[in-house]
Amino acid sequence: MARRSGPALATTGEVLRLIRDGEAVTRADIGRVTGLSRPAVALRVAELLDHGLVVEDTEGPSTGGRPPARLAFDASGGVVLVASLGASRTQVALCDLAGAELARTDLEIDVERGPGVVLPLVMDIWADLLDGRPGSAVRGAGLGVPATVEFAAGRTESARVMASWTGVAIPPLIAARYPVPVFVDNDVNVVAMGEYRAAYAREVSDLLFVKVSTRIGAGVIAGGEILRGALGAAGEIGHIPVTDGGGVLCRCGNIDCVDSVASGTAILRDLRARGREVSSLADVVTLVRAGDAETMTVVRRAGRMLGEVVASAVNILNPAVVVLGGDVAEKFQPLVSGVREAVHRRSTALSTRSLRIERSRLGPGAGITGCALMVIDHILAPEAVDASLGASPDVSATSPSGGPARAPGHAARRPVAARGS
Repeated sequence: MARRSGPALATTGEVLRLIRDGEAVTRADIGRVTGLSRPAVALRVAELLDHGLVVEDTEGPSTGGRPPARLAFDASGGVVLVASLGASRTQVALCDLAGAELARTDLEIDVERGPGVVLPLVMDIWADLLDGRPGSAVRGAGLGVPATVEFAAGRTESARVMASWTGVAIPPLIAARYPVPVFVDNDVNVVAMGEYRAAYAREVSDLLFVKVSTRIGAGVIAGGEILRGALGAAGEIGHIPVTDGGGVLCRCGNIDCVDSVASGTAILRDLRARGREVSSLADVVTLVRAGDAETMTVVRRAGRMLGEVVASAVNILNPAVVVLGGDVAEKFQPLVSGVREAVHRRSTALSTRSLRIERSRLGPGAGITGCALMVIDHILAPEAVDASLGASPDVSATSPSGGPARAPGHAARRPVAARGS
């Protein structure tokens, strides 16, 4: 077979991809797969070694003579800054280049105080975490935020729910302190991707993740990829109205949105109206475990109303699995049972023939995993690696939306060390 002659098909970034995927783990493998000459392979490998993306690993099997050195992706060759912001709980962490969590801080903060309060706090926590890992090269940052996000621009769009965040382009605010590629997505999208990639990718290609916590939202995995829609608004099931919701006014201005009648906030409100003294979901858990009939009724009703909306999504999307995550779903089995009941009653026979409805396997850590993978998928894409190393000036890196595979509005930058200042 003739050797391939297109260097553009075997840039340094493409060589890294081959090593990461295990498709080529020696210099000889790389030459055979790409058709590159030995000097060209040596040049690309040396560049990856110099930039801490690859290490010489254990020696490979010998076919006679000296065994070839094996090459391995070095996940410790940098860190990514990640933050999964929730309506009431936020997780801030450092991850390695394989997405593994290295350090994390959890805190409670009202995100509706706005980006001017929340983002500086998140960046200060990153600085503290980095202080514990001196010399770490920061290669990218990723955030999940509880708002609709125009992904290509990294801009939040949620005028009726989180007014203080509306129209805010987050990447420039982060990059001013940490000059690395910055990516932002809806919080449930990153949780869905984290859950899918870490726990389901080998089993299915289509998954619906529904987060039931202070608020309700969904992330859709279709064909193994997150489905964002035209502008990033896919998955906003929280503002789909239900029947017989009781005429509850939602924060968005509409009546009987599922978020206003089946979320954790709604469950607490309804229990207080029935005379139960509950100040948090922990109080509700105590009542459920005690078998309190009134509490069980409220939780099951919330599950059935949520199931009504999930059933419509199942009919449209036909996922293989519906994963229920978030504080409420993870703590209340009666709610999960109510969702199953409604979905199987309201969805078509074919869409539910092999459908699984189950609780999250990763739990709260899914958001951190998803944020890290969002960043890593972009900064280690072959085109982005080539751009950041300056190996191929004529190669343009592209994101899933066709825009730059880096922080929107910012050129690809080399990693920064320590505090990123």
